[in-house]
Amino acid sequence: MNLTKKLLIASAVSGLLATASVAGDMNLVKEGEKIFNTKKLGNCLACHAVNGKEINNPGSLGPKLQYLSSWPEKALYDKIYDPYSTNPISAMPPFGKNGWLSDHQIKALVAYLKTIK
Repeated sequence: MNLTKKLLIASAVSGLLATASVAGDMNLVKEGEKIFNTKKLGNCLACHAVNGKEINNPGSLGPKLQYLSSWPEKALYDKIYDPYSTNPISAMPPFGKNGWLSDHQIKALVAYLKTIK
C-alpha cells in the first residue's frame, strides 16, 4: 500500500474516532444536565442558578454558576466530590465523599458544567 493510501486511511479512522468522541461527550453532557436537574440525583438547581441556561425556579443558596467552561475539570470534580477540601465552611454537601453520586455521575456533571459560559 502506498503512502498516500495509508495517510487517507489514517485520516478516515481519525475522523471516525473524533466523531465518536464528540457524540460520547454530548451524551455525557446530557447525562450531566439530567443529574443537575433531577431532585433525586444531584438536585443542583435547588441551590444554583446557571448563567445562560433556562431553569425554572432555581435556588439562591449557592452562587450563580457562570464561567465554568474556563475551570479545570479536576477542580470542578473536586468541588463536587468534597467541597470542604477547598472551602471548610461550604454549605454544599460532599456528593462524592458521601456516596450520593458515583464517579461516573460526577464526571457527567462536570461535562455539563463545562458547557456553562
